Amino acid sequence: MTARIGLLGGTFDPIHLGHLRLALEVRESLGLDHVRLLPCHQPPHRAAPNVGSAERTEMLRLALADCPELQLDARELERDGPSYTLETLKSLREELGEDARLVWILGCDAFVGLEKWHRWRELLDWANFLVVSRPGWDIPTQGPLAAWLSEHGVEPRSLLDRPAGGIAVQTLRLLPISATEIRALIQSGSSPQFLLPDSVWHAIRERGFYRAR
Repeated sequence: MTARIGLLGGTFDPIHLGHLRLALEVRESLGLDHVRLLPCHQPPHRAAPNVGSAERTEMLRLALADCPELQLDARELERDGPSYTLETLKSLREELGEDARLVWILGCDAFVGLEKWHRWRELLDWANFLVVSRPGWDIPTQGPLAAWLSEHGVEPRSLLDRPAGGIAVQTLRLLPISATEIRALIQSGSSPQFLLPDSVWHAIRERGFYRAR
């Protein structure tokens, strides 16, 4: 049977319930086998994470322990240099085969900045893209991204008709939680409990992550 796999990359600094619920809803709405969460080692387009790669990955491992539909994929930690999505997709395609249906998941806020990504026009050679609409962000209607979406746009369920090459936009329930907010709460001495898994919050307290310096 042809593999149908969702892919959600990010710094996960820290992983929270918004990330997890998004991944699970995409899996169920598209009928994917599972969704892989890929922690970024060296983000090419943003400041370095507040916590190291190994520690962020361990928090992810704790968060996913009770949900087999969501899986950890730590391949970006095994590469030196910037964690380019294109290289990640090439690696996944080599591992999973040319027929596997791969769906890279990203929020609308990430999509509007896609032109800054490394060789972004080649990404659809290796996977499909699902853009999840997000309050406060609009899909571009002009410019290169709008043209790219117009050329390759399909309905969400049609993404699995091909191994790669399609883009779909979908509205899903998004929990209004951000890692920035969680870090700010911890730094101010407040509790982020119930915004992230209890196991992750326990690890953060035990290890002293995100405390004000």
